Amino acid sequence: MSLRICILETDILRPELVDQYQGYGHMFEQLFAQQPVTAEFSVYNVVEGHYPPDSEKFDAYLVTGSKADSFGSDPWIQTLKEYLLERYKRGDKLLGICFGHQLLALLLGGKAERAEQGWGVGVHSYRLAGKPEWMTPALDELQLLISHQDQVTRLPEKATLLASSDFCPIGAYHIEDQVLCFQGHPEFVHDYSRALLDLRQQHLGEQVYQQGVDSLKHSQQGSAVAEWMMRFVAQGKESKA
Repeated sequence: MSLRICILETDILRPELVDQYQGYGHMFEQLFAQQPVTAEFSVYNVVEGHYPPDSEKFDAYLVTGSKADSFGSDPWIQTLKEYLLERYKRGDKLLGICFGHQLLALLLGGKAERAEQGWGVGVHSYRLAGKPEWMTPALDELQLLISHQDQVTRLPEKATLLASSDFCPIGAYHIEDQVLCFQGHPEFVHDYSRALLDLRQQHLGEQVYQQGVDSLKHSQQGSAVAEWMMRFVAQGKESKA
């Protein structure tokens, strides 16, 4: 049975990137299409105020990354927080990436803020703190493409840490079988990360920019994370069907 995933897109790509990459919803669709767990996707751009009708039922809701701050006061962020809290109270499964990872942590009692470590860019390596059954394929460490200057600095009360590094102590977490979040970007590809680095070179500073560019010689494991996410959503679904 195919999963139904609602992608809540929380950004609009820069004009220079739209033709090639379209948007984060499209990037996730491409990534998930390569996974052994089959799924159907509906993308709604919440920055533009688009949400699924309440009659639509999904197996999970995925909150994408964004250039916005998760702790920002933008009206669309407040609307999204109210929507996600209602979904959480209903028992729906929630997935968060970067901005989504931070927003869900904030919403559920944790803390996210501007990180004193500064910008994290390029390929980043995390230690894995746990290996639940749904984390198949099993890895000893995780490498993901990242682009963030904010971090989760305190986990929600019921959360379990999944991945960490010295630079990013809370790199991934889950809350029982309902919430799963990653700071890194499984949907990114190296060419997109390089394009972001080039566009932000002056803002990042030469040292951070060059470190990010140099890191792109390493591989990343976004495909494995995508499979983990789909297996996390699928667990228990077969027995209920």
